Amino acid sequence: MNWREIYYQRTVTAQEALSHIKSGDRVVLGHACAEPMYLVDAMVNNAEAYENVEIVQMVPMGNCRYLDPGMEEHFRLNAIFVGSKTRAAIDEGRADFTPCSFARVPRMFHSFLPVDVALISVTPPDRYGNCSLGVSVDYAKCAVQEAKLVIAQVNDRMPYTYGDSRIPVEKIDFFVEHSAPLPEMRPHFISEAEHKIGEYCASLVDDGDTLQLGIGAIPDAVLKFLHDKKNLGLHSELLSDGVVDLIESGVINNSEKSLFPGKSIATFLMGTKRLYDFVDHNPDFELHPVDVVNAPSVIAQNHHMTSINSCIQVDLTGQVNSESLGEMQISGSGGQMNFVDGATESRHGKSIIATTSTTRDGRHSKIVPILDPGAAVTTIRTNVDYIITEYGIARLTGRSFRERAVSLINIAHPDFRPELIDAYERRFHSKFPVLELE
Repeated sequence: MNWREIYYQRTVTAQEALSHIKSGDRVVLGHACAEPMYLVDAMVNNAEAYENVEIVQMVPMGNCRYLDPGMEEHFRLNAIFVGSKTRAAIDEGRADFTPCSFARVPRMFHSFLPVDVALISVTPPDRYGNCSLGVSVDYAKCAVQEAKLVIAQVNDRMPYTYGDSRIPVEKIDFFVEHSAPLPEMRPHFISEAEHKIGEYCASLVDDGDTLQLGIGAIPDAVLKFLHDKKNLGLHSELLSDGVVDLIESGVINNSEKSLFPGKSIATFLMGTKRLYDFVDHNPDFELHPVDVVNAPSVIAQNHHMTSINSCIQVDLTGQVNSESLGEMQISGSGGQMNFVDGATESRHGKSIIATTSTTRDGRHSKIVPILDPGAAVTTIRTNVDYIITEYGIARLTGRSFRERAVSLINIAHPDFRPELIDAYERRFHSKFPVLELE
């Protein structure tokens, strides 16, 4: 039987495909902008058919109706990252959170969270009988390999991506054809402080560096200051619209990469239709599973690797919290520790943690004497390299507690420096130096 016959025999309605999900199953949903929303909505619409179905997902982009009041007997979310749509349910105990670095999610599916059902989004099959996972390969490839049942929403608007993103039709049990635009992430508003942070971050980027950038105002700000650089490369957990201008202008050409030369590498994409159209059938972009892209040992093979991430708090010893407000989990560790470790092990690598000096309302300093009670330590102090705020750059590698504290206080917001200096003098039993640490 050829692949076309397999595809047409297995193409069914959503209702028929989802009828094979059983009560008590663990169902892994495709990630972020590749969430198969049509399938998820159809499953929730038929909630009465299910009891105690566990839903596993990282960042959801759909409406998350499985978290609605009254759904508790039918569905329970086990999040491996916390987003704005799932935060309240987790905080209220109506959903669960399992901490895991992004690179280890496939291993979790292989060893600790066996997958009963994978609900994914794919492109229509190509002429060789392969569907592409499109904008999110990350943990989806592993979920397909591990699942007892694979149901795919076939979306003709999903961009076809290369790398290790293809799934042969025979590996998918049911196909449900449904055309829908992908969710879009619009560019972020960049504040004056974030603009300055972007400038400081860009000052540490050298010609020929390979970059990892997150998503948000600070990464967008960094990209604005890279137009005078040459021969930059990309090896990043995710990519967004900001890279397109730099690729089109030739700033990013991947020509000096020591790993995957000539290729922009990511594990998932979040952006607008401009980005999705740009990567569609573009051989210069490759998406690979997250246990490859985010593996520190792989990242470190990129010489001159520069990673840029953000955080919520940094204490005076360099401990970084990027995921919780005290005991309240608001995101997850994601891939931060993967890229911090990989970049610092890279030859001539740099790891940057960038943050505004205060919370958005200006009421709290993000540089603190100690982390809030219950706060997570996302990046341990032994691994921290650079911390940047709108007030400057602090290099922590190779520095003592005292030296770190002085550097961090010097880049804190001036309104909070007196109390940080008091904390320094109590802790270290000495006067705070008048001159900034060189």
